[in-house]
Amino acid sequence: MKKLHKLWGVVALGGALAIAISGCSATGGSNNGGDKPAETKTADYNPQPRENLKQGGEVHFAINEITPQMNPFQADASADTTRLANWYTPQVLFISPDGKVTPNPAYLDKWEIGEKDGNTVITGKINDKAVWNDGAPIDWTAFEATWKANNGTNDAYKVSSTDNYKNIESVAKGATDKDVIVTFKGKFAWPEAVFSNILNPKVNSADVFNTAYVENANPEWGAGPYKLTKYDSKGQSATFEPNEKWWGDKPLLDKVTFTGLDTTARVNAFKNGEIDAAETPNKDTLAQVAGMKDVVTYRAQRTSKTVLIVDSAKPQFKDIKVRQAFFMGANIDEMKKVIWNGLDYSEQPVGSMNLYSFQDGYADSFKTAGLKFDAAGAKKLLDEAGWKEGKDGVREKDGVKLSVVFPNHNDSPTTIAMLKALQQQEKAIGIDVKIEQRPSSDFSTDFTTKNWDAFSLQFTDGDPFGPAYFCQLYCSDSSLNLSGTSTPAIDEKIKNDVESQTTAEDWTKAAMKLEPEIIKETWGVIPLYNGPWIVTAKKGLANLTPEPYVGLDGFGVQPVQNVGWEK
Repeated sequence: MKKLHKLWGVVALGGALAIAISGCSATGGSNNGGDKPAETKTADYNPQPRENLKQGGEVHFAINEITPQMNPFQADASADTTRLANWYTPQVLFISPDGKVTPNPAYLDKWEIGEKDGNTVITGKINDKAVWNDGAPIDWTAFEATWKANNGTNDAYKVSSTDNYKNIESVAKGATDKDVIVTFKGKFAWPEAVFSNILNPKVNSADVFNTAYVENANPEWGAGPYKLTKYDSKGQSATFEPNEKWWGDKPLLDKVTFTGLDTTARVNAFKNGEIDAAETPNKDTLAQVAGMKDVVTYRAQRTSKTVLIVDSAKPQFKDIKVRQAFFMGANIDEMKKVIWNGLDYSEQPVGSMNLYSFQDGYADSFKTAGLKFDAAGAKKLLDEAGWKEGKDGVREKDGVKLSVVFPNHNDSPTTIAMLKALQQQEKAIGIDVKIEQRPSSDFSTDFTTKNWDAFSLQFTDGDPFGPAYFCQLYCSDSSLNLSGTSTPAIDEKIKNDVESQTTAEDWTKAAMKLEPEIIKETWGVIPLYNGPWIVTAKKGLANLTPEPYVGLDGFGVQPVQNVGWEK
C-alpha cells in the first residue's frame, strides 16, 4: 500500500508492479543478448542528473491495475494506488536507494527530529510556495488531517495501518500556518516513518476518507509537478501532464500514461512500441525482447516478498494443524526453480516478514518456528486434525473434501507453472488446490474481499524500517492481516514487548525475538522468496521507478519530475 509509512503493497504474483539488496547474479547482458552474466544489483534504474536529460517527450508505462480506490492511505488501496498517487500528490519525503530519508525542499524548508521534555519532536517549516491544486495553501492542517485519519482513535477510518501515527501525541500549528510541530508520546524509535505523503485537509471525515476516492481520483486535492488529466479504472488508463500550479523543478515530460495490462499483454505492448518499459521477469519474457534494438534490461534486487497466505475464517483452514500442514506441503525450493528457471539466480531463504537478510538484526524466524518442506509431517498433522485420505487421494472430513480455491491474477506461463507445481505438492498430501485464473483488474477487489481460500501475492516495502510495521503484519485488527489468525493476546505481546522499545535497535531485537513465537501460534502466512526485479526499457529512459513499491531503485523514492529521456 504505501511508502515511507510502509503500508505493505500488494501486487499480483510475479506481476509487474510490485513493488532489494543482495549480491546475486542472473544470466543475460545488461544490453540484452550478450553471453556475459548480468549482476542483480542493489539498484539498477539508470540514474541521471537533470542536466543530462532533455525537456519534452512522453512515457507510457504498464501497471497491474488502475485501482478503484485512489486514496493511498485507505485499507483497500494497493501498491498500484500509491504508484499512481505519487504522480499527482505531494512527495513530502524522499528516500535514497539505500534507505536514507530526506525532506523534499519543494514542500519542506525544514524537517528536524529532536527531543523535548522526554518526547520525540519533529519541527517542520512548509515551503511558502506550496499549494494544493485547488489553490489552497499547503500548511500544518494537512499534517494534522493525515495524523487524525491514521492514528487509530476513530475506528470509522478504514486505514491500511495505524503504525507510527498512533505513536504521535499531537500535531500542532507553530508560529505560522506554515509551521508544524509533531510531538510523539515519549521517545519514539521510528520518527522518519511518518508523513512521507499527506492528505488534503478536505479529507476531513471518515466518510470522505473511505468513499470519496472510490472511482474518483480527486485531482483537485492533489499537488506536485504533474496533474492527473485522465483517470479511468474501467478502461484501465491514467494520464498525467505538467501542472501549471507547480512551483518546483519543471517536470521533464509532456505526458505520462499508465495502462493496466496483464503480464503477457505488456510484453507484447512493449514489443509493439505501445509502452516504454515492461517487466521481463523470466526466461520466456527475456527471450521475447532479446532481439529488440535500442533497449536495455535492468536488474535490481526486489524489496518485496512473495508470500503464501491462507484464510483461517474458511472452514478448511480453521484448524491450525491444517494451516501448518498446507505450508509444510509446499516445496519452496522446487517452486523457486520453476519461477527462476533460466535466470541463474539464487538467494538465501526468506526467513522474516520484517527484515531482509542484508539488513542489520535479521534472523530466520520461520526456520526457528519450524517451517520446512515435510510431506510426511504434513500428512501426520492432517491425520491428527481428522482429515482422512479418500479413494481419490483427496482428504475428507464429515463428508467434505479438503478443497482450496486459489485464484491467480497473472497470466505469465512461468507463474502458472509455479502454481501448478504447488498444486501437485499439495495433492501429494491430500489437499485439492483449485486454481482459478482471473483478470489482473480484479486483483485488489478479490484480495480485500477475501474472495479466496489461499492466495499468493507480493508484500512490498516502501522503506527500510520493517520492524516499525510489526503490528501491521501481526496485529489482529490490521487490515492487511487477512489470514485472520492473530489474537488479542498477540496484540498485547506486540504492544508490551515490541512497541514499548524506544530505540530502533531495541525495537528490532524485540520484534525478531517475538516473530517466531507468533508464527507458531498462527500459521497464517509464509514468505516464499524475494527474487530479482527485471525490467526491459527503451534505451535512454532515465530515473526509472521513482515511486515507492516499485523496485529498480531499492528503497528509493525520488522526484517524479526527474523521469525523462537522455539528450
